[in-house]
Amino acid sequence: MTSPFHDIAQVAAQVAVLLLALLHVYILVLEMFLWERPQGRKAFGLTPEFAAATKVLAANQGLYNGFLAAGLFWGLWLGEAGRPVQVFFLLCVLVAGLYGAATASRRILFVQAVPATLALALVWLAR
Repeated sequence: MTSPFHDIAQVAAQVAVLLLALLHVYILVLEMFLWERPQGRKAFGLTPEFAAATKVLAANQGLYNGFLAAGLFWGLWLGEAGRPVQVFFLLCVLVAGLYGAATASRRILFVQAVPATLALALVWLAR
């Protein structure tokens, strides 16, 4: 029998992982399909010229974000057995967020790294 706290922690962890996966699907769409459009340029603060020159690189990066999302969805789909998968992909998101914050924009810290850290903490609490 589980405690109400454990049940709440499990639901919170699943919701956090799901939201992070959905965020990465959104980033995939921005980077792969909307990079040169106003929504994509606004999201990343790009000029039309820079967006055009970097669209192939952005699409590649978007694909990697899709892999992160797929891994997080996979971990959720596996249920209890998927916890190690969730932890692995959450750590990947965390590292990507830290690297992006250090090399590209500090905003990435709050968009990727902080949510990944919170999700990791919730997954740990739900164990």
